[in-house]
Amino acid sequence: MKLISICPSNTELVGYLGLTSSLIAVDDYSDWPEDIKQLPRLGSDLKIDMDKVEKLQPDLVLASLSVPGMERNIEELKKRNIPHVIVPNPKTLTEVGESLRFVGNVTNTQEKANELYVKYNQILDYYRLISKKVVKKKTIYWEWWAKPIFTPGAYNWLTEISNLAGGKNVFDDVEKASVQTDWDDVRNRNPDVMSIIWVGVQTERVNPKVILKRTDAEKISAIKNDQLYILEEPLFCRPSPRLLLGLSKIAEILHPELYPNFIEGKDPLLS
Repeated sequence: MKLISICPSNTELVGYLGLTSSLIAVDDYSDWPEDIKQLPRLGSDLKIDMDKVEKLQPDLVLASLSVPGMERNIEELKKRNIPHVIVPNPKTLTEVGESLRFVGNVTNTQEKANELYVKYNQILDYYRLISKKVVKKKTIYWEWWAKPIFTPGAYNWLTEISNLAGGKNVFDDVEKASVQTDWDDVRNRNPDVMSIIWVGVQTERVNPKVILKRTDAEKISAIKNDQLYILEEPLFCRPSPRLLLGLSKIAEILHPELYPNFIEGKDPLLS
């Protein structure tokens, strides 16, 4: 089966299922697994070159509606009669696991997908168990865009990840998936930890001085206690099982005395 993925999280789902050798092209932002880096690129996930897609004659294109604007890709695939599926857009960690099974079904790798799905949920259960031992939850502020400020609200996997890691998203009282707010609101909530993960921006390009220069930033507990972290956006912002790596990383940051050590490159689902 000749596969094309036009979304990084879909490429990652394909990777977990051991199907990267079936991929013939991917979008520009796909960067995992390593062995997809030599594949032809089709443009950013919002500007896919459909002429290229059509010429490659894929058996199946794995599309997505995880970002506003991706509807254009679906319309174009339909117009050109290119075989495709829309991978569900998860909002929760449970739904991320279900996406793995969805891709397994459409690529005839149901057995592998089901095995991974079971292990994925076992890992989440393990973190739930540890989180119950946390006496004092640390409050976390997640920032995934700076101007204007956007942060996850109640209906988002980062709120779940916060809880599983023995923390609490400071914006979990806002009943939205994504919250547009301002710096005064963030400062007033006075988080213990600040995790900066600007969507689509590589870690090394995120300058912490942007945060530190904000009004009265030095008064926030997280900054006073040197708890401002610039984290890897792909481990926290994409709906794939790589979120488990993000969970492992933030859990060790919050409560190193309780949670397993985060080991760079070690994926709990593949180990």
